[in-house]
Formats: sequence, structure tokens, C-alpha cells
Amino acid sequence: MDVMLLAGTRPEAVKLAPLALALAEHPNLRPFVVHSGQHQGMVEQALIPFGLPVDAWLDTPPRTTGTQSELVSGLLPALDAVLRRVAPSAVVVQGDTTTGLAGALAAFWLGIPVVHLEAGLRTHDLAAPFPEEGTRQMISRIAALHLAPTPGAAAALRTEGVPRQRIAVTGNTVVDAVIAIAERDLPARDTALALLEMEIAEANERLVLVTSHRRESWGEPLSRTLAAIELIVAEHSDVQVLFPVHPNPAVREQVLTALGGTPRVTITEPLEYPDLVRALRLAELVLTDSGGIQEEAPTFGTPVLVLREVTERREAIEAGCAWLVGTDTALIADTAAKILRGDLHPTHAGNPYGDGNAAALTVAALEELLNLAPMPRTAAELR
Repeated sequence: MDVMLLAGTRPEAVKLAPLALALAEHPNLRPFVVHSGQHQGMVEQALIPFGLPVDAWLDTPPRTTGTQSELVSGLLPALDAVLRRVAPSAVVVQGDTTTGLAGALAAFWLGIPVVHLEAGLRTHDLAAPFPEEGTRQMISRIAALHLAPTPGAAAALRTEGVPRQRIAVTGNTVVDAVIAIAERDLPARDTALALLEMEIAEANERLVLVTSHRRESWGEPLSRTLAAIELIVAEHSDVQVLFPVHPNPAVREQVLTALGGTPRVTITEPLEYPDLVRALRLAELVLTDSGGIQEEAPTFGTPVLVLREVTERREAIEAGCAWLVGTDTALIADTAAKILRGDLHPTHAGNPYGDGNAAALTVAALEELLNLAPMPRTAAELR
């Protein structure tokens, strides 16, 4: 039985990789990885460290406007064609991307079970994050199996009327991914990161990792974050800042204008996943609006300041692994100072998003869906 795994962005590929590896070892299930082309080059790059190939690329027309409507209208017929050709037993879509929504719709229309990996995340605000909150809610309406990363996500699904038997609490597969890559301890491929590592070691300095990519962060919110970074560097002479910048031209220009040439601030292209894992392990503190980094950093005990007004990942906040600071310049700088001085530190040992066993529990849930085996109680119960 083929299980189609659909990815169009790097986070999707990283979170699907542990599942693909687990399926490859299964006697009856086979992974079939499809690249939607939403972010060209990013999926292949993310899969390389896991030794995974892309089995099919969607044949979509060139994009000219960059709108969500254009993307969906190109994806749907291409997805329909590959689904009819491969005839998978199930289609796994991840998270809250446009690729995931298009894949769920195309599979649903053909009567193929839709499996939603990382289901049940909610802010209950359709404007934050936009359009992701609406996207994941729409996927939930048509999914046959909801793979919730936490009991809280499962509870949100139950509140919305999803039957208990269609939910499995598995943990988040990104924890599996980050553990697997960290254990390999690959050397830095990015030259700037490699040089920064040596400089930090020689001068006994500390690293602050910064990422910002969400639409709602662009413009004035990002300006406030950049001002906070300037304050952090000015107030802590032993701190180096690493900022892998989103490829969006407007974002790059804004970051380079504000921080380009600033001492102890290194601006790079987006890091390959193993390099990102190295940076997370090395960092004393992370500032981010990324959902994935909120889930990955606790594996290394690295505190996170969440640069958003709301977050669907409350578990890290509640566990004392992360602090929700928004984009208020003073609050970001003050909270960072407390952490760097040692006045504030994580209070939770371990990662609230999983222990590295999510892929195995996901395979067990797929076996139940496809009538291959009963779902283990550890996966079926809303713990």
C-alpha cells in the first residue's frame, strides 16, 4: 500500500521525513513523497540529510502573481493527475500550508482518506496566523485521521466535534527529526555559521539565534524586532546574533538596512536543516516567530522568545520553555536581558512536544486507519 506524503515547503519536508523513514521499514506500507513545487528547491534540500528522495514533482504552470489563488488553481489539477496515477491508500498532509489544503481537497474529492499530521493547533483567530489558521481548520473538516501532536491539540479537535476514534495523539514528528539530525552532529556547511562557531568558542561568547518569516511580522512589527536586536547587542558585549533571513526581497532589504554592518550581528541566507539544528544547540537564546523552532528548541533546553501576539503552541509557554513577547521592542529586549543574566530560565526538563517516538505512533495510527492492526492505546487515547 502506498501512502502519499505531500510537501511543498521545508517545514513540511522536515516533519514528514521521520514518517517516510518509518514507512520505508514497514512490511506493507510504502512512502511516496510528492513535491508540490510551492517552494522550489527547499523540499529536496530538507530531505537530503535524511537520505530521502522525492518520488514525484507536480507538473504545475509557472507562477506569475504569487497569490494563494494562483497556487491552488495550479496545484489541484496536478494533484488530481498524480493521485489518479499512483492511487495511494491514504494521503498525508502536514500542518497548515496551501500545499496541504490543496492535497486534502484533491484526495477528498477522489475518496482517498486524508491524514492530517500536526492536527488540532488553534489560535481561534482567523487573522493570526493568516492564512494558516483558516487553512488548518478547513483541512480538519475533511480529514479521516487527525494526528494531534499534544493532548491539548486533541482536546481542541474534540471540542470541534471530531470523533475520538479519528484522533491519535502522537507527539510531533519534528522532535524525531531534530533528535535524528543532532545525533549525527554534522559539521556546519554554511561558511558564516562555521566562522561564527569558532569566534564564539575562542572569545567565550554567547549566541542569540533570530528568525522571522511570517506575513504578520513584515513591515512595522519587524522594525520593532530589529530595534530590539540592536538593544540586545548594545547591552550585552558577549553576545553574537545570528539571523538567517527569509528570502522575501522586502524582508531581506528591511533586515539589511537595519542591521547590515552592525557589529556582532551575522546575517545569512536560510540555513540548511542540519545547520539550523547546530545553531539551536549552540544558542543561549532564540527569538522567533517560527512554529517549528518553538517545537525544536526545547529538545536542547534552549529558551525561546516567541515574536507573535498569539501562538497555537501553548504547551511550551505553559511548560516554561518559551515566553510570548510579541514584537514590542522593550519587552523583547527586557525579557532577553533577564534570560541572558540568568534571572529567567526554562523551568521544564524535556520537550512538551514529544520524545522522538512520534513517527512510530503515526505508523500505528495509519495501520488502524487502513485495517492493518488495532491502534495502540498510547496513540489512541487522549492522554
